[in-house]
Amino acid sequence: MIRSRKELETIEANILAPYAQKSGDSRGRLHAERKHPTRTEYQRDRARIIHSRAFRRLEYKTQVFLNGTGDHLRTRLTHTFEVANITRMIARSLGLNEDLAEAIALAHDLGHPPFGHSGEEMLDDLMKGHGGFDHNEQSLRTVDVIESRYPKFAGLNLTHEVREGLQKHAKFYQGTGDETPHAQPSLEAQLSNLADEITYYSHDLDDGLDFQLLEPEQLAALTVWKTSEEEVREHFPKLKGREFRAYVIRCIIDRQAADVIATSSALIERAKVASADEVRQHAKPLIAYSRPLLKANQQLRRFLYKNLYYHPRVAGANDRACEMLRDVFEAYLKQPKLLGNATSRRIKKDGLHRTVCDYLAGMTDRYLLDEHARLFTPRVYSNLGGQF
Repeated sequence: MIRSRKELETIEANILAPYAQKSGDSRGRLHAERKHPTRTEYQRDRARIIHSRAFRRLEYKTQVFLNGTGDHLRTRLTHTFEVANITRMIARSLGLNEDLAEAIALAHDLGHPPFGHSGEEMLDDLMKGHGGFDHNEQSLRTVDVIESRYPKFAGLNLTHEVREGLQKHAKFYQGTGDETPHAQPSLEAQLSNLADEITYYSHDLDDGLDFQLLEPEQLAALTVWKTSEEEVREHFPKLKGREFRAYVIRCIIDRQAADVIATSSALIERAKVASADEVRQHAKPLIAYSRPLLKANQQLRRFLYKNLYYHPRVAGANDRACEMLRDVFEAYLKQPKLLGNATSRRIKKDGLHRTVCDYLAGMTDRYLLDEHARLFTPRVYSNLGGQF
């Protein structure tokens, strides 16, 4: 038996919570397309994101540590899969639309430039006076403008609800002909945003320990760590070393997810929202941590910035890489022909600075380093066979 799209939409209507965003109720796409006979709109979005070039490039983009510095360290791609996994799990528990929530999670970092947050800060500095740079806005620009896979329109032509979910720090997109701002995005979008935090809090901590930039003794004062550490010691008193630390991280993630499920469920019930549109009109987010966990996560965030993200071994390598990013940016401004014909065609419409920024933001770590070598040390580049 083949399930049609209409049957799948009926299943959603029957099993999802009333406040979930149903695919059959989507506000649609910027460019009208014929609906698929066997896939919902959000299932199509998820596939378009996974099959995009921007998604594949995430494999070679920095999460915290420069790509290639360790086989077990997370990349922007592995981080994205982890966010999608946590998002889908919590969405299922709350009766939300898993396909929509996962699609947003899979696309949330498509706009991240090489070299992680350091690269983002550098691009924002280079784009002063030209609109600045924000990776959330760039993710939307990537799926709307930069990806080119269809003959009739630019971008991936994703649904309104996925595009809404990518605008974390902006007025939420309303769709053609509807410019009335609303207070919140869908619960699926709110969830994807929070799952991103859960993931990088715990897994950056994990990578920091694995890379020996953090020591377990430093974590004793952290509420998030202490609570899960005590739980692990109670149930597995003989567990030690890397296995012990890994299980503590696992428990941190599990506690965070359980807290979000319980807290969000209570908030949703108290708000008495009966539809996805009522969620959008609610004054505050309904996907949230409890107050104790929010406070504990703020403590963890401060710790990570002080002891990991600004650690000399991390910051030093990122700073050197970002100077290379600056060099390449300025070289492209002086010689736009270096961008190639396909990219150069956008200069007339988007301006030189934005076009250069788009091109750099799409680069992987290794491609940027390779391009810097090609432009500034051509003899070394040639001797290395044209690549690193």
